[in-house]
Formats: sequence, C-alpha cells, structure tokens
Amino acid sequence: MKTTGRPLLSALLLIFLIQGMATAQLIQLPDGGVNLKRLNGTRIGVTDIEINWNAPGVKGREGNIWGTPTAHYGFTVLGFGSNGESPWRAGANENTTISFSTDVVINGKKLSAGKYGFFIALYQDTSTLIFSKISTAWGSYFYNPKNDVLRVGTMQQKDQKQSVERLDYTFSNQTDRSVEIALEWERWRIPFKVEVDLTATTLASIRAQLSGAMGFDPPSLQAAAAWCLGNNVNFEEALQWINVAVDPALGGVNSFAALSTKAGLLTKLNRKTEADQAMTQALENASALEMHGYGRQLLAEKKVKEAMAIFEKNYKKHKGAWPTNGGLMRGYSAMGDLKKALEYARLAFAQAPNELNKRALEQAIKTLESGKPL
Repeated sequence: MKTTGRPLLSALLLIFLIQGMATAQLIQLPDGGVNLKRLNGTRIGVTDIEINWNAPGVKGREGNIWGTPTAHYGFTVLGFGSNGESPWRAGANENTTISFSTDVVINGKKLSAGKYGFFIALYQDTSTLIFSKISTAWGSYFYNPKNDVLRVGTMQQKDQKQSVERLDYTFSNQTDRSVEIALEWERWRIPFKVEVDLTATTLASIRAQLSGAMGFDPPSLQAAAAWCLGNNVNFEEALQWINVAVDPALGGVNSFAALSTKAGLLTKLNRKTEADQAMTQALENASALEMHGYGRQLLAEKKVKEAMAIFEKNYKKHKGAWPTNGGLMRGYSAMGDLKKALEYARLAFAQAPNELNKRALEQAIKTLESGKPL
C-alpha cells in the first residue's frame, strides 16, 4: 500500500515525542509534606557554610528511629543503586549536602573549600561523619567509599529532653572563628565543630576583592589596611594599600582615619620618623571627636603624657567644644590631679549632647568627688 509523505512524517514525530517524554525529567510538584526540603547556613568571618537536606518527620516512630532501617547503624547494603555497603544519608531523599566557601577544620581535621555529599555512619555512642566529593546522588544508594574526602568521628548526645519532630541542622556556640553544627532529630543530637583560620581566610578574601574594582577605591583600600593593623598582620602589603588610598593623584583623601592608619603601620614597621610625620598630618585634619578618640586610645596604651598632650591640643584647636573638656577630665585624672579633673568633668557635663553622656559624666563626677580616679 502506498503512503503519502505527510502521514509518515506525522508518525515519526509521534515516535520521537513519546521517546522524549520517556527520557525527560518529571515536572516538579510539591511532595505533599512527607519530607520537607530545608536550607540552613551561617557565616564565620568570611566563610559561608550552607547545608541542604530533606527533613523527614518522626511521625509517631519515637524510640524506633535509630538503629532501624530509617537510620541504620554502620554500613549496610540497601539493595539499590551500587548495591554496596552504605552509611546513613543524614536526611531523606537526595543527598544531604554541605558546602564551605573556604578551607575549614572539622573536629580537628582539615577540609578544603567545596560542596560535599554528607553521610553519617551511626553507632551506639559515636558516629563517623563522611564528606564525599559526590554531592548529586540520591541518598546513599550510590555511595562509594572511593569518593570520601574526609571521615571524622564525633560523639552523639542521646536522650535529649525535647523530641525534635523534623530532622534539623542547627548552628550554636558561634564565635568569629568557629561554630558548632548539630544534626538534631527525635531525641538524638550529633554535633561537630567547624573552625576557620580567620586571618588567612580574611586576607585571601581581601586580596581577591582588591584585585578587582575595589583595588581602585580609596575607602576599600583604607578598610583593608586598617583591618591588617587591627589584627597585627601583613604590614608591608597593608602599607602599600594605604599609600594608594591617601595619594591625591589617585583620588585618595588625607583623612584622619586614613593617615592615622598609615602612621600605625609605619610604627609597626619601626619607621618612627615617617610615622610621626603621618600622625602629625592626621591630627591636623582631625575633628574634635577623632582627636578625643585618639587621646583615649593613648590612655588605654598607658601613654599618659602623650594622651594629655593630645587632649590639650584638642581643647585649644577646637576652643573648648564638646568633647574636649571630657578629654581633659580624663587626662588630669590619669595624671593624678583629681581637682582639675573634677573641674573639667563639670564643664563637660554642661555640654553633654544627650542623656547617655550626661549619665556617664554624672557617674564620673561622683567618682572624682569621692577622691577616686576614673
């Protein structure tokens, strides 16, 4: 029987359409709340940590979660995927994943920046955390120990007072250099500590940022140099940054903050003459509040005579304006002249711009009247 070209073409298109439907991914629809997709994260210094997981519920199975097929102990053959022995997937459905934007230390062991599939080999009193370079698998069905990047042990805490219905990852005890992450579900809590090298990661971040447009921005260069000075690191490179930040030919400004940072870096490098010159210029451009702050900084460094000289200079330059009387109060108190300190404390109280300063000065006056230094 003879067929025309059009019916044959239509039949071929139908076959291709059916084949395409068979191989295409299914449309994404809500999962009905069986396992909730969750995301949690935090930042330590410049290090971003992010965890993605599917959160199963206890759903009346309290006391029958751990050491059961729901969250099995050790390694077991799950019967699908690679059909090898697999740890628990630390969640439900797809891989639980955890990512770190910089290198970190997990319970004392180093782990490079990256995104990892996260598994846990559970035992009665301890657990082994497993970070795999494969982060796109379905659960732990395709787990292969050859892909492990790090294994680290931790102690779990059982019999928590309050049962957690949905599996959760929490962050606690955070500092600028570390955080405790914990998997919490039912009455179990499995914690582990993540630490960062704050200095190394911050310097790497600063250098990366200054290699772009921020490398031409005086405030960014100034902030980078000030961070190095405040953290007592990287003085030579920081001095290069601040020199660019204050160079008028490059759009820089000779503000007190920038020049005092330069002076501080030169001091750290034992270039005293240059440091003194930079600080003299900084003070010429300083406001009354900036000079007052510098004087208090010197007092904190136990440099009483130098601080007093700054307080006196501030008073003369700004003609007794706020907060120069307060500076002299502190300077005279540090030098032991409480009578003079009290005199300037009362003058400062009369100038106080708000209730907070008034209350502080009231307390200072009472202290000095009792014969005690500030």
